[in-house]
Amino acid sequence: MPNEKPIGRKQINLILAIVIAVVVGGAGFCAGIYFQKSKTPKGLGDFSRTGGGRLGQNGAQNQMRPVSGEIISQDDKSFTVKLQDGSTKIILFSDSATISKSTSGTKEDIKTGEKVMVTGKENSDKSITPQNISIGDLNWR
Repeated sequence: MPNEKPIGRKQINLILAIVIAVVVGGAGFCAGIYFQKSKTPKGLGDFSRTGGGRLGQNGAQNQMRPVSGEIISQDDKSFTVKLQDGSTKIILFSDSATISKSTSGTKEDIKTGEKVMVTGKENSDKSITPQNISIGDLNWR
C-alpha cells in the first residue's frame, strides 16, 4: 500500500518496551504467588481463605473442623449437636478421640443437654469424626 509509512525505530522501541514490561510483570506476579504459597503455614490449607471454617473445594477432608453447641440427641455410635445458627451436626464416636471435662471424660459423659466443643475431620456425608470432644460450658454464645 503506497500511502503507509514504514514502522520507525521509535515505534519498534515502544512495542519492544511494552512486550518486555508485560513479560517481566507476569514473571514477577507468578514469582510473588509462588513465594506467598511457600509462606502459608502448613495445615491451614483453604481454612483461612474460605471463612467460617468451611472446607475449601479441594475436598480437603483431612482438615480439622471445630463444632460447638448443645447435644440434642445421642445413641451408641453418634450424637447430634445443635449449632449456634440452629443447624445440626452429627458427631460419630471414635475410639481415637480424647474426651475431656475439667477432668478426663468418657463416652458415658456425652449426654443430651450438655454443651460441647468438637474438633475433628468432616466426612463426605458432612458428619464429623472427632479427635477431641470437650464437655461443659465453654463460654460460647
